[in-house]
Amino acid sequence: LSLTPVILGRLSPRPGRPRNIRLTLMLHPLLVFLLLFVGVPLVELYLMIEVGARIGALSTVLLVVLTAVIGGLLVRAQGFAVVLRVREMLERDEMPAVALLEGAVLLIVGALLLLPGFVTDALGFLLLIPPVRHRLVLYWLESRDWIVQVSSKDSDGTRPTGQRLIDGECSRED
Repeated sequence: LSLTPVILGRLSPRPGRPRNIRLTLMLHPLLVFLLLFVGVPLVELYLMIEVGARIGALSTVLLVVLTAVIGGLLVRAQGFAVVLRVREMLERDEMPAVALLEGAVLLIVGALLLLPGFVTDALGFLLLIPPVRHRLVLYWLESRDWIVQVSSKDSDGTRPTGQRLIDGECSRED
């Protein structure tokens, strides 16, 4: 069993993009499995024992339950906001891809906040901040070349403005 990461490079850039080699780190699936299902619970358990030693066991349990309840309420409220934003974008005939991915991140956040522990709660509450969640989704899309930054000129032809395009194919069936 080799735990050496595999490094892949993109040698042929997309047309119009700078020619550089982008390196991607791919970890062995067993290592990822061990980190997620063994490492994270061990860290959470250690932190709960430490917090329990300082503020008491009952207070620690109540704190974990309180963060789960507050987190659940916040995820619910932000989930409704994302659904409304998706609906508004669809009514304007816009593609709500980023908003839908933010909704998917909210599902993951909900799972993180329901898991008992302080590290998962901290990560969940961090991702509840809309600008952080938005930047994470954009970073994820851009790292996979699914969003390409383009510039255009205004009607007067002087000031360039940035737009985000999501590369894809579509067909219309009437």
